[in-house]
Amino acid sequence: MNNISLEYPYLLLLIIPFIIIEFIYKNKTSSYYIPHIKIFNQNKISNNIIIKLLKWVMIISLIISISSPYKKLQTQKIKKDGIDIVLTLDTSGSMKQTRFNPNNIRQNRWEVVSQIVQEFIPKRINDNIALIVFGTSVMTASPLSFDKSAQAKIIKYLKIGMAGEKTALIDSLAGSINILKKSKSKSKVIILLTDGEDTASIIPLNVVEKLIKKYDIKLYAIGIGQANKYMLNKLASINKGKAYYANSKYNLEQIYKQINDLEKSKIEQNKIINKEYLYIYTLFISIIMLFLYLFLRIKHQI
Repeated sequence: MNNISLEYPYLLLLIIPFIIIEFIYKNKTSSYYIPHIKIFNQNKISNNIIIKLLKWVMIISLIISISSPYKKLQTQKIKKDGIDIVLTLDTSGSMKQTRFNPNNIRQNRWEVVSQIVQEFIPKRINDNIALIVFGTSVMTASPLSFDKSAQAKIIKYLKIGMAGEKTALIDSLAGSINILKKSKSKSKVIILLTDGEDTASIIPLNVVEKLIKKYDIKLYAIGIGQANKYMLNKLASINKGKAYYANSKYNLEQIYKQINDLEKSKIEQNKIINKEYLYIYTLFISIIMLFLYLFLRIKHQI
């Protein structure tokens, strides 16, 4: 019961006019009664306790209904400064390699990565997220969006080799920057995951370095397998980002957890309350009371 509230509690004051009308009506009608009429009326439903009870339950239930009772299910904090994040994921041919998950050595690298990313996305409740995949070329799987459910589904449909077998790492960063350069968010982040050397990029490394600095983008670079540590460290250091390296599923899970903890929206300002409205129940009670009330009145008048 602690979670049940009224959306418009002031409407409960509507009970006052009903009480006043009942009192005035009673006083006025009683002045016109003569003894034998009064005795007759005692047998009528106007003085019947059950009838009166039905009437007032009906009135009170109706007033509660229009006051919109609801049950609070969940309070979700919305923060003023959300973060725009691009998840840049390697789908090159080398992601087919297995044994990255010691508990399931048949799982390939991409299966592990996609599972962890699907779990990561819903945690960023207040943030805009985009998805980029890269191999020989670069593909935008999702523009910046708050629709975490749709993005989690998109991840399931991404496959190894869908953008080619090679690794265009630098080009993928250029594509990610292109999404974020139009962003008005104060915090812009790229979370890059790759498992190898760059073997297909056309854009020079120094151009991407300048763009990361120009648009004040923080890069978290995650390397698995034979990733180029020198390049990832250099890129991540431009705007105080960080480079991580994982050799197992557990390591990768911990890295995404650390990034999630590091990148928090700054100012809690508004709240969204998820509600279950209950007025249908009190309205149902009111309708049932109305039918019973009418039935008993008609029955007593016959």
